[in-house]
Amino acid sequence: MKRSLTLSLLLGMSVFAADYSSVIEVPDAQKIIQKDLLPPLGVNKMPTECITTDSKAIARGAYIFHNLNGENAKGNAPEGLSKTVENGKPKQYGNCVACHNIEGAVGGGNIGPDLTNYTEMFVKTGVRDAQYVYAKIADPRVDNPHTDMTVNLTTKLFNEKEICELASYVLSKK
Repeated sequence: MKRSLTLSLLLGMSVFAADYSSVIEVPDAQKIIQKDLLPPLGVNKMPTECITTDSKAIARGAYIFHNLNGENAKGNAPEGLSKTVENGKPKQYGNCVACHNIEGAVGGGNIGPDLTNYTEMFVKTGVRDAQYVYAKIADPRVDNPHTDMTVNLTTKLFNEKEICELASYVLSKK
């Protein structure tokens, strides 16, 4: 019994003492970090005729604002917007309502600024303009390099048209 226990212990120790370095994956951390870094802040100039009163564009902006992704999005996607992308994966939306409150928000967040009556409070008073709203949605680092808000256009999460529709929704009368 004593002999078999000693033999078992020796065999067990040899398993732990083996060199496993050839089978351990060692990724290049520098490459991973570089890939995950945000591109530098660019100039996000609002396209001509970006802000619109077109109800279909505003409906798409509202849908993006109030939903996280196509798979779990509430209701049918408005005309011109799909719940999936080309490869069949759910379309990621803004889920802006998780952090921002706005007119008609269900579960509006209180982490980001309240966007209720945004045009009345900020645009008509001259504190902000449509270009600012567009740039802030496109890349919120425009006035806060340490923001927690999603960087949308720079990372290609949204395209210019979607940023315009989100901005049109924020600036629209609800």
